[in-house]
Amino acid sequence: MTKSSKIPDKPDVLIIGGGPAGLSAFKWCGELGLSAILVEGKREFGGQLLSINNPITNYLGRTTANGREMLGHFLSQIEGLENGAILNASVVEFDPQGIAATLSNGQTLEARAAIIATGVRRRRLRVPGETEFAGHGILESGARDKTSVAGKRVAIIGGGDAALENASILSEFAAKVYVIHRRSEFSARPEFVESASRHPNIEFIFDSVITELKGGKALSAIEVRTGLSARTIEIDAALIRIGVQPNSEIFSGTFNLSSSGYVEVDEMGTTNIANVFAAGDIVFQISPTLQSSTGAAATAVKAIFNLIHQERGGPRKISKK
Repeated sequence: MTKSSKIPDKPDVLIIGGGPAGLSAFKWCGELGLSAILVEGKREFGGQLLSINNPITNYLGRTTANGREMLGHFLSQIEGLENGAILNASVVEFDPQGIAATLSNGQTLEARAAIIATGVRRRRLRVPGETEFAGHGILESGARDKTSVAGKRVAIIGGGDAALENASILSEFAAKVYVIHRRSEFSARPEFVESASRHPNIEFIFDSVITELKGGKALSAIEVRTGLSARTIEIDAALIRIGVQPNSEIFSGTFNLSSSGYVEVDEMGTTNIANVFAAGDIVFQISPTLQSSTGAAATAVKAIFNLIHQERGGPRKISKK
C-alpha cells in the first residue's frame, strides 16, 4: 500500500504502527471524521496478533482460534485502509515539534497530531547460537510447532505465563521438556505453573541462565550455568519466552520513557510532547492486552478530536459510541 491522493498532505492524525492499537486508532479516526494515515514497518498489519497461535478467549465480543483470525475480524470492520496506509516502511526519524516522520522509503509525512503505537517485540537471549539456529531448532511458536517436537527433547527458556503455557502444550508431544528460569520461582500465574507441574516429563531448572546454544546444521545442545557451575543439556529444540521489550528506541530522548523503555502517558494517552499520543503495548507494560490497546487508542483519537476542534474554533464534540 502506498499513500493515496485521497489523503491530504497534512492529515489530522499520523498513526505509527499497524497492530491492534494502530488499527483501532485508524478506525476511530474514521468514526470521528478525522483524516489519518497509518504507517506500518512490516509487510502486513497485525503486530503481536501475528504471533498468537493459541485461541483468544478473553477479548469481549469475539473468540477466535488464533491471532490471525482476530486480525481478520478487525480488518473487516475498518474502512479506508487501502487508501490510508503505508506498509513495509518503518519510521527512521521522528520530529516531535513539527510532528513529522521520515520513512525508510524516503517519504516524509506531517500531521496535526500523532499516535505512537509501535508495540513490542520478543526479548532475545543475546547469546552465541541464537541467530544461527533460528528456524533450525529454535521454535517460533509452541502451539504452531508442537507436532514437530514429537518424541524429542525441548528446552523452554523463561518463567512467565507464555513459558509455562508452552511447556504444557509441548509436553503432550515431546519426550522431555526442560523449563529453564533465571530466578528461584516463576512469575507465571499459578494456574499455568500448576498445569505444567502435573506433566511428569517436564523438569524445572531454576536459578539458571543459558550461555550458549550449540549444534551443527541444527540445534543439538544448550550450555546452562547455575551459580558457578555449568553443564551441557542435549536437546532437539528450544523455545525462548523471556518477555518482550518496547519498540521505542527511535523515540529515546524525545518522549519520557520508563526505566524499561515504555512510553509514559497520562489518562488520555498524551505524551510529554504536545499533540503526540501513545497507545497499546508500547505503553502498557503491566496490562498488554487487546482490550487495553484498542481502548486506549480510541481514547487518544477522541482527545485529538477535541484538540483539533478547539484549534478550529469549533465546539467540542465527543462521540458516545
